[in-house]
Amino acid sequence: MAGLTLLRQHNPLSSTTRQRQLLEVQGNTKRFDQALRESGLAPLRACSIEVLQVNVGKVCNQTCHHCHVDAGPDRRESMSHETMAACLHVLESAGIPTLDITGGAPEMNPNFRWLVNEAHRLGRHIVDRCNLTILLAPRYEDLPEFLAEHRVEIVASLPCYLAENTNRQRGEGVFERSIQALRRLNDLGYGRPETGLMLKLVYNPLGPQLPPDQQQLETAYRKELHAQYGVVFNRLFTITNMPISRFLDDLVAHDRLDEYMRLLVAAYNPRAAASVMCRTMLSVGWDGRLYDCDFNQMLDLELGAGMPRHISQFDAELLRNRPIVVGQHCFGCTAGCGSGCSGAIVS
Repeated sequence: MAGLTLLRQHNPLSSTTRQRQLLEVQGNTKRFDQALRESGLAPLRACSIEVLQVNVGKVCNQTCHHCHVDAGPDRRESMSHETMAACLHVLESAGIPTLDITGGAPEMNPNFRWLVNEAHRLGRHIVDRCNLTILLAPRYEDLPEFLAEHRVEIVASLPCYLAENTNRQRGEGVFERSIQALRRLNDLGYGRPETGLMLKLVYNPLGPQLPPDQQQLETAYRKELHAQYGVVFNRLFTITNMPISRFLDDLVAHDRLDEYMRLLVAAYNPRAAASVMCRTMLSVGWDGRLYDCDFNQMLDLELGAGMPRHISQFDAELLRNRPIVVGQHCFGCTAGCGSGCSGAIVS
């Protein structure tokens, strides 16, 4: 584990290459491209661009054990104003309806509010992938009001309704601060059906297993959070831990990578594979480079041959029907009920 961490700090490209190599040799009873062929889904292709997901940087106020971005307070990668402007131009010119802003803690990018303002002016649906605790941090205390004013949908990570489990994954005291932030959002109308201010929570497993049934878990979250803390929300998403970055380090350190990959491969679901998020999404890195999804971005798997490499080179006709770049990590999105930025793919 320590060796992988050092690789990531000093040579990110070598680190992502090493991650891909590890995934290729573990749990490889079947390759993902082979699974697609057997399902009649090869080559996997995009069918539209409904969502432009923009990673505005890796700076974060938390350092979570499962983070596939390897985000934290010590990171410096941050999207520039110029690159954000290029993203906004694409949103407008290509008619893409949704801007999905992620990080790190995306709110820590100094141009975050400008980006939200401009996307709101364009009439786009805006999603902020928020870790909740940033809403209580110094200099960010007015963020809840800003987000509500601009009708921003909040997708917030809360890996358990039990304090011990959340703090074990995300850091000591995170659960308590998250509840405080959720109550503040509720006070502004978030999570209440009559307001239209959407608050969605995200669950991911504590270890190397698949998420439970999304609907059943949502019922449990709703009951426990309201009974214990008076918190309400609109939806719960279950997301499978991807064998990337810190979670990959943890699997390697505990000699469970092969076990986890075999679990994902065995649970491959063709119905989930047919509806993976990359078919209707385009991912933009903090430096403007283009990817099929945020996970490919973290493995440095850029778009396929002949495709634009940077948001400034955006070509709607090429990108809307592009072939998707796949790898063994894609079993994570297609195992069981499937997994993506909007939770389970199939019921």
